[in-house]
Amino acid sequence: MKNFYLLFVMIAAVYTSAQDHQMHDMEGRNHEGHLHDTMVDGKLLEVNAERFDDFVLGLEGKQVAIVSVSGMVCDFCARGIEKTFSKDKTVLKLDVDLSGGKVLIAFDKDKNIDFEDIKKKILSNGQNATDLQIIKI
Repeated sequence: MKNFYLLFVMIAAVYTSAQDHQMHDMEGRNHEGHLHDTMVDGKLLEVNAERFDDFVLGLEGKQVAIVSVSGMVCDFCARGIEKTFSKDKTVLKLDVDLSGGKVLIAFDKDKNIDFEDIKKKILSNGQNATDLQIIKI
């Protein structure tokens, strides 16, 4: 009887997972072929897929800097980064993902993105920018 119950639980879990995935796809959130699946400089973008897709909406013809940040451990850290970058008039849009350790920064396509400048801004808040990937939208 225990084996039957275990088999039933496993089948129910697989069925529920498949249903969740199907509903996710039906909501227009199928992530196959989206930009977050892109390789940049030989590395796959490691971002929250839904968050990234929401961020790039309306940014066609722009570029996005995906900055990996270490030391960003609290909401105060994230708000400090937001405040610092909000002063930069070349920043079109910003998203700080505290749980993922990423900062997404949108710029015009012609903007020369300077990683050293980004590092300084993030360091001024007590964190370290460890990696930069730039993707054209």
